[in-house]
Amino acid sequence: MHFIENKTFDELKIGDSAELTRTLKPEDIELFAVMSGDVNPAHVDSDFANSDIFHKVIAHGMWGGALISALLGTELPGPGTIYLNQNLSFRNAVGLGDTVTVRVTVAQKSAKHHHVTLDCLCTNQSGKTVIEGQALVIAPSEKVRRPRVMLPEVHLHERGARFAALMKATAALAPVRTAVVHPCDGLSIEGALEAGARGMIIPVLIGPRAKIEAAAAEAERDLHGIEIIDVPYSHAAAERAVALAREGKVDMLMKGKIHTDELLAPVMNSQTGLRTERRMSHVFALDVPNYPKPLLISDAAINIFPDLQTKRDIVQNAIDLAHALGIVLPKLALLSAVETITPKIPSTVDAAALCKMAQRGQIVGGVLDGPLAFDNAISRAAAEAKDIHSDVAGDADILIVPDLEAGNMIAKQLIYLAGADAAGIVMGARIPIVLTSRADGLLSRLASTAIAQLVVHARSRDLKV
Repeated sequence: MHFIENKTFDELKIGDSAELTRTLKPEDIELFAVMSGDVNPAHVDSDFANSDIFHKVIAHGMWGGALISALLGTELPGPGTIYLNQNLSFRNAVGLGDTVTVRVTVAQKSAKHHHVTLDCLCTNQSGKTVIEGQALVIAPSEKVRRPRVMLPEVHLHERGARFAALMKATAALAPVRTAVVHPCDGLSIEGALEAGARGMIIPVLIGPRAKIEAAAAEAERDLHGIEIIDVPYSHAAAERAVALAREGKVDMLMKGKIHTDELLAPVMNSQTGLRTERRMSHVFALDVPNYPKPLLISDAAINIFPDLQTKRDIVQNAIDLAHALGIVLPKLALLSAVETITPKIPSTVDAAALCKMAQRGQIVGGVLDGPLAFDNAISRAAAEAKDIHSDVAGDADILIVPDLEAGNMIAKQLIYLAGADAAGIVMGARIPIVLTSRADGLLSRLASTAIAQLVVHARSRDLKV
């Protein structure tokens, strides 16, 4: 166990010193900005900083001051020290990658109040002074030796940033006429109307008018100018929405307060629904803290135990969605429990077959690898530890799960344990379907809508080519 131990006033001698060394990293600046609220663009905006006087991102001045404080409180004099006064002169900026050495030296002692003055000096890796000054403290009179507290790991994540980027990507696109099926609660109608207000969709609300108006009142939203199609119940709302889609009067469906199976039943009708030659599947789009890019997971909501041909459609649907999101050549990890083909584990055999199908052109537009365990799919370190070398391992854009149970568990673990934000749509039908959970908030609903809007416009571009 590591300990920190002080020097009492009586133990201190003129000339005693202590030092520490730190290298400035981007997360140091981000964490200091979060803690202090100081978002001066010189510290957090690289475009501005590059045009500023120092031509680079620099540390907050008090980052160096905090290092001085840390040295006084943990080393010299150490625990029990009371900080009274500090004067600092900032001589040179500290940029990313600079290594700063902080040194404090006892300069004066006053026995009357146990006051101690210490010279403070911070230098960079070139020996240039970046900060200098003096600190006045009350030195401890009693000896203290305590276990050094182990600090927690800190992971910084700007919640909603990637989803905000998705929504920004739709700003120049025309709104999509969208059938909102049974929006009879505050959350679902707020999501639809907010998406309409942002120019993402033109909402067509389908359901019992009285319930829709009551939901709008609950959400404190105005229905002026919004088209409402009055039908008596949720099943009728789903059937009417599908009929509008078949007639070409709407280009998206959005789930309101209605069970998923009730919404999808008329969609899947072989005679009057929205089926294509491809099997429909759900794709989660997750913004996961500590993963460097959006992560798609499929299928976790529709196909319970998909066979090989269904998995082929699930894979192609996910690739098509990735293309709509601007991922030119998505990397797909075909998940199983192990990385080797094992006949007793059918998902490993399916993974191998899917890879071969991609080689033969039965799946296009992505790079596939599998079977891969979850850790090897998203962690380069885990993949390298098992001597797995591929373009996909440790850098997957899409996770294809063996069955619905596995996908549902993975997605919800990432949401509830890892703090991921989730959006999701159904692919493989004639038009995309925004399929959110009743527990999803406004951000999830808007992000799901943005994804579907991007899909609609991507398909429109493909038809014009």
